[in-house]
Amino acid sequence: MEFEHRTVLLDETVEHLKVKPEGIYVDATLGGGGHSLEIVKKLDGGGTLIGIDRDQNAIRAAGKRLEAYSGRTVLMHGNFRDIAALIKGCGIAFVDGIVMDLGVSSHQLDEGERGFSYMQDAPLDMRMDRGQALSAREVVNGYDQDRLALIIAGYGEERWAKRIADFIVRERKRAPIETTGQLVKVIKAAIPAGARRKGPHPAKRTFQALRIEVNDELGILERAIKDGVDLLKEGGRICVITFHSLEDRKVKRTFRQMENPCTCPPGAPICVCGKEPVVKVVTRKPVVPKEKEINKNPRARSAGLRVAEKL
Repeated sequence: MEFEHRTVLLDETVEHLKVKPEGIYVDATLGGGGHSLEIVKKLDGGGTLIGIDRDQNAIRAAGKRLEAYSGRTVLMHGNFRDIAALIKGCGIAFVDGIVMDLGVSSHQLDEGERGFSYMQDAPLDMRMDRGQALSAREVVNGYDQDRLALIIAGYGEERWAKRIADFIVRERKRAPIETTGQLVKVIKAAIPAGARRKGPHPAKRTFQALRIEVNDELGILERAIKDGVDLLKEGGRICVITFHSLEDRKVKRTFRQMENPCTCPPGAPICVCGKEPVVKVVTRKPVVPKEKEINKNPRARSAGLRVAEKL
């Protein structure tokens, strides 16, 4: 299957990035290369676009898409949590802008064997980097009931988390849960019929929770943002696109902390901690897709863009 990623908030992101023709820009979550393509088009011979992704399929697909601009692009396999080491490994000390699109690609969702989708029966996987050991199968069949419930409640914001965890543990005692289809049946059995009739697909929140756990999505986010900001030149911008409230809150808190890092007690007459602002928050509220984009790509509905500028 051809790698596909419908780039979300493309124009808004590139506009907020304020691309300089001679600048150095990092697409820390390369995907299909949609953001990268629009950025590299604005660069001249002195500019560079560095693309990072932990999915080798994404790198291959983006390489083809960016082939005409190969002289000003550098694509590498890696996790954006290691952005500092990866960029410095290229011999680059500072960059002019960074994009982090935290969404799962359309390709990953639609490619059955990856196990991201509750709409297709496939092996329980959900690894963005297929070289890592931990997969959804290990989480579902190996974590104890309390840990499963905490993950489903915390990362999925699922009100039936304890009941789902209980049903999973009971089912796996009979035989390991090997596929997404098996897991969906267990989740549907755990959630009362009345609750299943309202809201999104009953498995949506649990699948989100498992994906976040398998790929440590929230655990790496704050560090990646702070390391990214450290790499920015003065006036450089970081643009982060999120797809659910947990990510958005994490980005919002991280930006605010860097904008106002003072730890002095409230009401103190003067600041004595000496901590100075690192960024200026550009977007007080997330930039969201226009209705036209949502109509073309319903998966964009939950997207939000937050931007900060290095002081």
